[in-house]
Amino acid sequence: MRTAALLIILLVNGCAQSPTATGNSVPAISGESALEHVRAQVGFGPRPPGSEALAKCREYLIQQLKSYGCRVEDDVFDAATPYGSKRMHNLIARVGGGDKGAIALASHYDTKYMEGIRFVGANDAGSSTALLLELARVLSRERPALDYWFVFLDGEEAFISWSTFDSTYGSRHLARRWKNEGMAEKVRAFILLDMIGDKNLDILKETNSTGWLRDLVWTTAEEIGLGGILSRYQGPVEDDHIPFLDAGIPAVDIIDLNYGPENSFHHAETDTLDKVSAESMDKVGKLVLAVLPKLQKRFAR
Repeated sequence: MRTAALLIILLVNGCAQSPTATGNSVPAISGESALEHVRAQVGFGPRPPGSEALAKCREYLIQQLKSYGCRVEDDVFDAATPYGSKRMHNLIARVGGGDKGAIALASHYDTKYMEGIRFVGANDAGSSTALLLELARVLSRERPALDYWFVFLDGEEAFISWSTFDSTYGSRHLARRWKNEGMAEKVRAFILLDMIGDKNLDILKETNSTGWLRDLVWTTAEEIGLGGILSRYQGPVEDDHIPFLDAGIPAVDIIDLNYGPENSFHHAETDTLDKVSAESMDKVGKLVLAVLPKLQKRFAR
């Protein structure tokens, strides 16, 4: 992802079904389980699009999702990149079979191609991918009014330099496809997770996000005692939510772009397992699970 750093400004002010995400309390989520999923991804090594390591990671994701009972779609496409055509795969796992629409939760699962550097991306995007798997496990036995779609996006990272051409390959493809097929109008909200495993969690108030949805996340965090994970800063980030916003889908980016001293762990060889916290993933998971019933109530008529 890319952020306009100079524009960031300081704000002045197992699958148990009990309890359900649509009830008065939220299901149990395990940051430790998410950490094990990060460990598995790191074990595959660097995972840029088209690599054997990413293919192994993808099979791991599919295996986990199917074990939860999710229906998994492999959205295969060929992307034009600075290094030629690359075969990419988005994964969409679905829970529910209703006809009133869906809430999509997403993460990219590729790591940035970095020649000469062993970049294993424990936080970027190991942590968000891991938490998305854990959310799928927790929610997989729900029978929600609105379906849950868990979207694992390929090709978020730029191969050379971030641009509208060299970035967000998977999200651009899927958002365009959903819009062309009439699926975009069924997605009531799109929640993107990115870099949420930082031990010093600092969630940016991302200003490209849909205002009402971002505010819902923010107020919910305060209500459930997680205001401490929210940053004092706000600013725009170019990330996988942008193509879905362009397709008319309300979207929010839950992202921590303050990773390590002066962001020194971001896209660096030091983005390793020891920098990732089960507690941080647990907190973000609880926040998402607290937001979902509010979205169900808002849209399920």
